[in-house]
Amino acid sequence: MRIVLVHPNYHSGGAEIAGKWSPAWVAYLAGYLKANGYSDIRFIDAMTDNLTDDELRAQLTASGADIVGTTAITPAIYKAERVLQIAKEVNPKVVTVLGGIHGTFMYQQVLMEAPWIDAVVRGEGEAVMLNLARAVDEGRWPDCRGQVAGIAYADGTKVIATQAEPPIRDVDTIVADWGILDWNKYIYIPTGTRVATPNLARGCPFTCSFCSQWKFWRDYRVRDPKKVVDEIEELVTKYKVGFFILADEEPTINKKKFIEFCEEMIKRNLPVQWGINTRVTDIMRDEELLPFYRKAGLVHISLGTEAAAQLNLDIFNKETTVGQNKRAIDLLRNAGIVTEAQFIVGLENETAETLEETYRMVRDWNPDMANWSMYTPWPFSDLFKEMGDKVEVFDFEKYNFVTPIMRSKALDRAELLDLVMKNYRRFYMNKALFGYMWERDPLRRSYLVGCLKAFLKSAFERKFYDLGKRGYWGPLSKKFLKFEFDNSRKLADAPIAQQSADWKSAPKRKQDTAAATTAAAVAEMRACGGSTEQMDDIVVPPAEKIMACGGGTQQLPENEPVAKVH
Repeated sequence: MRIVLVHPNYHSGGAEIAGKWSPAWVAYLAGYLKANGYSDIRFIDAMTDNLTDDELRAQLTASGADIVGTTAITPAIYKAERVLQIAKEVNPKVVTVLGGIHGTFMYQQVLMEAPWIDAVVRGEGEAVMLNLARAVDEGRWPDCRGQVAGIAYADGTKVIATQAEPPIRDVDTIVADWGILDWNKYIYIPTGTRVATPNLARGCPFTCSFCSQWKFWRDYRVRDPKKVVDEIEELVTKYKVGFFILADEEPTINKKKFIEFCEEMIKRNLPVQWGINTRVTDIMRDEELLPFYRKAGLVHISLGTEAAAQLNLDIFNKETTVGQNKRAIDLLRNAGIVTEAQFIVGLENETAETLEETYRMVRDWNPDMANWSMYTPWPFSDLFKEMGDKVEVFDFEKYNFVTPIMRSKALDRAELLDLVMKNYRRFYMNKALFGYMWERDPLRRSYLVGCLKAFLKSAFERKFYDLGKRGYWGPLSKKFLKFEFDNSRKLADAPIAQQSADWKSAPKRKQDTAAATTAAAVAEMRACGGSTEQMDDIVVPPAEKIMACGGGTQQLPENEPVAKVH
């Protein structure tokens, strides 16, 4: 039986300006399937190869696939649906499967707008995809599809969601097959080397209101650091990878495991540099360890500072202060680590003054890089529900961090975009003239000049922030910008809250003491993010071991999943 996996051809001028990223989901899924007997797997990277529909059709025709699977974050959903539609047009008997975070929570809408999709995988995909493949291989599909846990499918006019598949407890059993990728394609522009995106852990214990990763993975699980470094060593020695980013939401959550990972990286002395995303408070917690992290090859940290106005920090439930943001950047600079400050802009309370404030603050903080991302209200996040009728755009293809989705009370979308571009122009002009070229550390200087090269390349090609598609050439062009929202796109009649509730009603897997400890946890603290709801199917440790989101100096328990308060 042949399985073909396709990465949909979606572009937005966001993170991809730094290069072409290797899609880790393919490697981990293919590795798991191959370890369980399904070795005939092909991969089509329609995004990196920028395939047209006709080119994709030709490759799918030649593939002879029995199952075609793809994935989708929210902005890529329509491209992913089209991938599977083409697969059905090529062979009506092929089994079409959609995975990813959007389908996990929006499966009812997906199956209604794309009836050619046979199954939507909900949540972590490896075990679900394996069971689905076995059902197809053994001739039990579609008659017994209701027995495949972790999927949703259409049965006539009804949408059926099966019982949730439990998360894979031992994530070390998932061994990636990085050989499925054509590594000549995946180049990180700042270093000019091949780039990979492995992970140290799955999930996130925090429940920030603008994010849904914690809902998707349902549990926080850390891999054996030595096995992660084994994987990285293979990437470096076999596939010539020169840079990697740990794909975790926050690799430093489990301090003990992260230290073990860095110790192993130092021990093996691999010729590779790497970066992470993490929280401001973790940097402050690990002040004395930052030189050690740098010695392990960590050269780039992107910080979720999120907003300059403390009001917005409170909205996002980040539980950090403006002063802490500045302190974290100072600490990283002193340790020789490149810093990137991330700002979220474009909420309804955004004004020209608040955007100017972010610029003044970023100049005061003096990070090496800054990124202003448009607020994107994921339709399955808590904050989306709180926004209510303030969300006017339901064209999910534009939910990409670079298109203004929310309508500000004080600014129209064109004005908002123009002011954000003003911040970019001033910041990077200053860095180009007075910053990067004058760095004393040759490694930092080389890296930062490479980042500037990537930025200028995307700007010259009109790909940065989708400016070419928008028709933006500067302040004088803002009256003529084209956002081209598809206003025919609407939310499905089925309430999103119900779709999420269906997923969260997975059978519980709790220890005998869970009820008592849950009660204690609820009595003593509130889930970070302001919500009292979290995913079922978890183990609750004693309340005193729960670490508040970004707060305190405690690290996570070594062998216990993080508590999820109900």
